[in-house]
This record gives sequence, structure tokens and C-alpha cells, in this order.
Amino acid sequence: MVNGKSGGNSIGRCSLALEFLSVPFPIWSEFYVANPGTCSYCETRETANQTLLMYFGVDYYPEQWVHPYGGTPDQPEAAWERDAQLMAKAGINVVRIGEYTWGLCEREEGQYDFAWLRRVMDIMARHEIKVVLGTPTSAPPVWLAQKHPEILPVDECGLRKHEGTRRAICLASDVYWEYAKKIVTEMARALGDHPQAIAWQIDNDVGGLQTEASFNEESRREWQLWLEAKYQTIARLNDCLGLSYWGQVVTSWDQVPMPKRAPTMHNPALLLDWNRFCSDTIVQFIKMQADVLHELCPNLPVTTNLRALQRLFDHFDMAEVVDFVSVETKTAITARSSELAADIDILRSLKKQDIRTPDGDCGFWAIEQKAGQVNWHDVNSLVRPGILRLFTYQLISRGASGVLYYHWRQPRIGNEKFYGAVLPHHLHEDNRVYREISQIGEELRLLAPVLQDTKVVPEVCILYSHENDWALQQPMQPNKHFNLREHIQLLYNALHDRNIPVDFARPTEDLSKYRLVFAPSLHLMAGGEADLLKLYVQNGGTLVGTFNTGLVDEHHIAPDTGYPHDLTDLFGLEVLEFDPLPPGEENHLVFKGNFPTNHMHPARLWCDIIEPKECQVVATYAKDFYAGRPAMTVNPFGLGKAVYLGTQSHQLFYYDLIAWLRQMCNLHPLLKVPDTVEVSLRQKEGTKVYFLLNHQNSSVRIQFYQPMHDFLTGNTFSGNYDLPPHGVLVLDEHPEAKPEPATEPAAAV
Repeated sequence: MVNGKSGGNSIGRCSLALEFLSVPFPIWSEFYVANPGTCSYCETRETANQTLLMYFGVDYYPEQWVHPYGGTPDQPEAAWERDAQLMAKAGINVVRIGEYTWGLCEREEGQYDFAWLRRVMDIMARHEIKVVLGTPTSAPPVWLAQKHPEILPVDECGLRKHEGTRRAICLASDVYWEYAKKIVTEMARALGDHPQAIAWQIDNDVGGLQTEASFNEESRREWQLWLEAKYQTIARLNDCLGLSYWGQVVTSWDQVPMPKRAPTMHNPALLLDWNRFCSDTIVQFIKMQADVLHELCPNLPVTTNLRALQRLFDHFDMAEVVDFVSVETKTAITARSSELAADIDILRSLKKQDIRTPDGDCGFWAIEQKAGQVNWHDVNSLVRPGILRLFTYQLISRGASGVLYYHWRQPRIGNEKFYGAVLPHHLHEDNRVYREISQIGEELRLLAPVLQDTKVVPEVCILYSHENDWALQQPMQPNKHFNLREHIQLLYNALHDRNIPVDFARPTEDLSKYRLVFAPSLHLMAGGEADLLKLYVQNGGTLVGTFNTGLVDEHHIAPDTGYPHDLTDLFGLEVLEFDPLPPGEENHLVFKGNFPTNHMHPARLWCDIIEPKECQVVATYAKDFYAGRPAMTVNPFGLGKAVYLGTQSHQLFYYDLIAWLRQMCNLHPLLKVPDTVEVSLRQKEGTKVYFLLNHQNSSVRIQFYQPMHDFLTGNTFSGNYDLPPHGVLVLDEHPEAKPEPATEPAAAV
């Protein structure tokens, strides 16, 4: 670390062909042992649900409901009690509070008042609602910015941004770190011992609003210290960053510029290190708070809320400094189910071990699941009935062990008056969203015991590196129309739509548990990553690499040994040239052998011109001067195979690709269902729980060839079943009918 902050990580850096296994019943016996003679399914289920809950809650802002915005002059906080009553009635058992309260808890420097938050926690205790406490460091008080304007962020043009809103901070500021540490320490001492507290959320949306980087004077000093810690000598810095290009060599650390606005782009290696520095600074800021909280509240796990690849810091690094991952979802703003599923799988994959959640589970939390429309689009349409429930089950089906909705009630003040919430400005129990949330709360009481300790266990993985993504986002790319996330999504869609579970991982992770690994466009290959990929294939894995791979190393230096860098032997080929294509222009693929296709597949955006060595050619280009040259190859390597795709195609190609790879890798979809039904599986030893989600506005007929048990209704059925629009089934296979429950929970649709 440098100066106690940054410097770190980059230095080391439509019939249903069921394939269930029989599960002994009752699976509830793990949680409840019935008295002899009273072990009916109904009693077992009811008793289990009394002792084991899944955390299900809301993000609550009690400060927005104090008189004159709520309560009365005589009882200014009266609204809190009514809110808690309605929460409990809806099945809510946890709230997040506090993350925007710094200016209320410290109205004047050093004068702390946390008593009102403790009163909120006392009210929650009366209604058996637990509390996640948010540290308020994302929104400093106005007095702090006015006393220390140096904490305010400066943009790349040298213009200072001003106070009066959230995220008006420079995270490289020692002054800001000092004040942030003080407020977190005082908050932990005042509230951390409350019996309702179960976890801490550190900060909120760190890096949001384009505040990942700040060009303050303190940033410059920290940046230069970070470089000195990484490179040790000026000569090594000049060599690794290639500063002899344009003669921009330096002779001292304080000469190294920050990449502020200039006549043209800065050296790409310097830009890449700036990304690493900013990422390390953000991660270390969260770690500083985590260390304080772990010391003062050792029994409370810590987290921070993340969005899938939307912030310019390394999310994998961030996951290492918190106890469990918490996510924000895009339900209200993303229509395609596979895009939402990809976000969930990416975020779930950030932390695969050493997970410590409030309930001791091995999953992640959705700490901000949208409860309704957002407020920043040109048109903010309502989320339709049933959609909230559908996408809540998508989260749970992909590993979430806690779900909180953003937010409890639309505020009467501020910027988010018309942002969707569980309840509108006026309390109304018959509100549509409140009823839907209440239904989910009732259902999760039934599901909690069976889901305990289950997890998603994919056999397929997609590799992703933040450093690679940063390199690809720089200007002056071979094709500015290429987008890594879109490329990944084409692969992911094909896997998702065939109901094949997927993990994401860094190239440096242990890949041995996966049958199939995709390495899409690893433009930047850091030292050692190529060897790890070779080891994976050598030991029997199947790797699929794609174009735009291995063009630079971790210092953004192009190799002089051929493309893809250090992987020509693995793929049995060399890329001699590459031909970027503009949108609307395309080549076509001609297939050989047994590759299954009924379509003409285009070659778009990028065409690698490949010289085959030991590889077998699967497809060639149809035209241009490289007609007949390989476009797709496969190469046996050790006990495994390495497939190379030299171009990008349309979605139908990737469906055919997955069909081909399934045979090669002996992969099977979870269930064979209509294409419009999403299937996910959570499992542990002796238990498999399948989720079937209908994302269509019309019903879908599914045929069950053996009896199936639905946990949401307690019903067992076989034969044809019409899954209603936006309907959900949570199933296990059971060859014999189970006793019907005495009382039925809310319907499944």
C-alpha cells in the first residue's frame, strides 16, 4: 500500500425430458424432525418455515418520513411505526437504512447523533425485522465540502465539481479518508451492538456518476507513489509504459502526468495503469471501512452494492475485501431476460469462496432489486404486473439468498419522488406492487428451508478481465464498433436460451471444474494467463477462444512472436492479419465436417486471416482475398481441445455453436422445455430445485413425463401443464404424490 491507501492489487496482479435425480422426501428433515406419528408433509413444511427464513426486505429511508413529510407535530416520527407494521404484514424481515444520513448524524463537525437511527432499529425489533446498516460515506455533508473543498472531485479538464449532492468526493483525498473513517467508527460504536443489526453495507454505488477517477492534486501525488511502488525505477517505468514513443520519457516520478485532457490520446499503457490506480484506490477505500467494521463489529459481515460491469473498477478485487456480494439489478430498464441473467451470473461469480452472509448461506444478496420504474429515462414506464415477481425468482434461481427492494416508499422530497417503490406517497395496502411483494414474501417463507445451502453449479464458464475491458475501451481500436459486452452476450444468450448454467471468471482462476470455457476477445493477455489456459486444455478441458485475442500484454506492448500472443501452439494456428469490417458489410462462413447448421452465417466486424498449423479447419471465409482461409478451427491439445473463432457472427450461429459444443463436451441442458421458458437449478447433496420461468405474455404448455412437485403450491402434477404468462414453477421430481398442505399459499401466478 502507498500512504495507507492505493498501490496494491495490480502489482501482484415443448416436451419436458426430465433428467432429475430422485430426492428422498421429505427434504425438510434436514431442518425439522417431527414427533413420531406427526410427520405429515403439511406439519413438516409449516414447522420448518417457523424456524428458517430467507431474508426478504426493502431499502428504507426513515429520515424522509419525519414531520413535516410524515408523522405529526406532536409525534414527528410516527410514520415509522406504521411503515414497520405494513412491512411485517408483507413478509418483510429486513431493511437497509442509513446510507445517506451523514449530514443528519453529524450536522456539525464532531457532534454526532445516532439516537434517531437506534429508535428506528427499536421499532423494527418490535416487528421482528432485522437491519442492514449503511455507512453514509457516499454523500458527505455540505459543511465538510465547504471546510475542505480539496475533497471535491476535479474532472479531466481541471474543473472542480461542487458540493450539494451525493458522490461529490475525491476518493484519493487523505482528508476525506480521515473524515470517512471517523463517521464509520462513530456509527459502528453507536449502532453496531444493536440486536437487530445483521450486516453492514459500505458506502453506496461507489464509483457512480463517473466518479471513479478524480484529477485532484492529491490524486496526482497518490498516482505517482503508486507508480513508484509498482515499477521501483524510472528506467523500468519508461520501458514498461513505452514512453519513448513520441519522446515522452520522464526522469523523475513527479513528471509522470495524470491522463488529463490533451490534444490527442495519452499513451495507452499509461491509461491502463491509470485505470488500475483508480480501481485500487476505490477498492482500498472500501477495505479501509471494512477493516474498521470488522474490528468494532466482528460478528457482522460487510458488503457493498455492485452493478454488473458498469463501473470502472475491478469488481473481482472488490469482492475480495467484503464478506459477501450485494447487487443492484436492472429489472425496470432491461427487457431481455438473458441480459438480466448475465448480469446476475457475472455478479454471483465475483466471489466463489470465503463467503459470509448474514444467514450463513453461500449465495449473494440483491440489495437493490428495482420495485418499479426508474426516473432517469426520457420515458419511465411502469413495470407490468407479475414482472417484479418473475425477476425476483430469476435472482433467487441464480443463487440469491437475500432480496431487498429499492425502495419502500416514494419520497415526497428530493430527486426520486416518482421513482418506483413498493408503496406510493400515500399508504395504501391495496396498492398493486405491495400486493405482489406480499405474495412473494409468503412464497419465500415456504421456499426458505429447501433453498438453504443450495447453490448454482455451472459446468461452463466465460472468462472476463477488467483490465482487458479497459484496454478495449480506449480510443484508436482496430474497429470502434466492436463491443466486448455485446460479444460476450452473443455467447451467453446461446447458453442461456438452451438452459445451460454459466459462471464467469478471471483468466487467472482455477478452471478445472468446468467442462467448457469461453475466452472471448482477450485482447490483453497478462503474463502467465496463456500458460493457465494451456494447463486447462492440457488436462482435458475444452477452450473456445475468439478473434481480437492476445494482441497486447499487460503493459500494452504488442508481441513480436505472432498472434494470439503465447497461444499459437494451443490453437495450432497463427493470425497473420485481421480485417475489421464496418457495420453493414459482411463475409460469410462455409462449414466443413459435422458442424450442425441450417442457416447461412455471416462474418461480421472482424475477420482474422489465419494460417493453420496443426489445427483442423471447421469453417472458411466465402469471399474476398482470404476466401478459403480458415475462419473457425479446432485443435487437439493434450487431453483437451482448443476451438478458435476468427470472426463474430449473428445470434443463430452461436446457437449452432452451442449445439456442436454440447456434443463435443457431453453437456446437457437442465431441462428440455420450450425456448421461451428459462430454467435454472440450485442444488446441494440430495437436493435439486428447478425453477421454470415464463418470460412471455402468453401461456406455454409443458409436458411432464413423471410426477413433479411444485413448492409454491404444494401440488404434484404430471402430463400437460400450461405455465401462465410470467408464471413461475419451483419444482423437484417426486415419483409419488405428496400429501396436500392443509392451507394453500398464494398462487404461483
